[in-house]
Amino acid sequence: MDTVAVAFWGAFFGTVSLLLAAALIAFTRSARRVAMTGSVSALMSGLYVLVFLGWVPVDDPDVLMRLRAHIAALCAAVLGLLLFLTLGELRDPPRAARANAAMAALAVTVLGAGWALSPTGALVLSTAMEMLVVAMALAASLGSAKRGARIGALALAGIGCMAISIFGLTRFAFDPEALAWHGHAFTAVAGIGFVSAMAGALWTRYSYLITLREAMVHGPNFDPVTRLRSHAETGAMVGDAFARAARERPVGVIVVSIGNLSGLEQLHGRSAYNHGLFICANRLRRIVPPGVELGRLGEDAFLLLLRSPQGARPMGELARLVAHRLAQPVALGTSGDMAVLEASRTEWVADVGVGVLVALPDMRPQVAVAGARAMSRTAWSYVSRVAWYDEDSRQIAELPAAAVAAG
Repeated sequence: MDTVAVAFWGAFFGTVSLLLAAALIAFTRSARRVAMTGSVSALMSGLYVLVFLGWVPVDDPDVLMRLRAHIAALCAAVLGLLLFLTLGELRDPPRAARANAAMAALAVTVLGAGWALSPTGALVLSTAMEMLVVAMALAASLGSAKRGARIGALALAGIGCMAISIFGLTRFAFDPEALAWHGHAFTAVAGIGFVSAMAGALWTRYSYLITLREAMVHGPNFDPVTRLRSHAETGAMVGDAFARAARERPVGVIVVSIGNLSGLEQLHGRSAYNHGLFICANRLRRIVPPGVELGRLGEDAFLLLLRSPQGARPMGELARLVAHRLAQPVALGTSGDMAVLEASRTEWVADVGVGVLVALPDMRPQVAVAGARAMSRTAWSYVSRVAWYDEDSRQIAELPAAAVAAG
């Protein structure tokens, strides 16, 4: 093998070592599931590359080919399950048990059938299993990415890199001379991309759980939107926004009220209340575009400020998007233990109301926020869950689709 190709594969194994070190750090901080997922994915990826490159003490070509077939099937099953776990597809214990059983049955079937074939045929069959697992993981990550989850986009990138790496290494296994140094380099970089994407996805999940645990522990003293421990910062944000308007430009005010948080607390306790509040804030951060300022408002509401809004259209579209996204069902955790946060299946749907107000330059900030909050509570009775102040009727009304389109 060319020296340049060896250097690229050395970089790959260096990346694998870094992921193992990161998994060890996660383990020392009590994130055992993250540590397990990271270490197993790194070890399986490294083992796969070692065997397919032939860097193992096996001299017989047929034995090496059959070993490659076995490793391909094993790695496809294990890494596929780890991808589904990272994407949050296996949080439901019965579903996870069914997925584990199905993947194990598939791997055993492929391995058993491989012994009825030649070593080359066994590798072809295992490669077909790899492609099937890649297709299933691709579908799961696409669904996650469409929901706006950053982890879904990372998984998509990782799966693409995985497919490229599988193609390159499989080609090398069948015909080592067909893969020149630049082919090795491209395949190694794809492997690095897969390992890096897995590390990024794991960190996204890990940081989410750390923030969630902190929110559930600190409760009302922790602002899950601005990452502050006090509501005072929201008041300062409002004062600053209206001061900069300098009585010359309007300020867009959107208030999001959650009507069933107190009921959630009465049913499942304060931890579930904090989790629900955290989920709503987390979704808001992913929804709002640049330039929109966020803050917590009271115990059950959030405030969005738009400086110099460009009419009703952008505010109406944002309000409808917020109402739709925040009303999606979520499985809440009722324990502060990180190990069981994702395993809980307490279903909850936020009762969302969104109030939209364009505060004119002569309007006091307290009046504007109070008015938008009153509208958001009125919006609980509307089908669209979005309310605004209708200038024609001079009263709070449901925001019509025509107003959004007319903006």
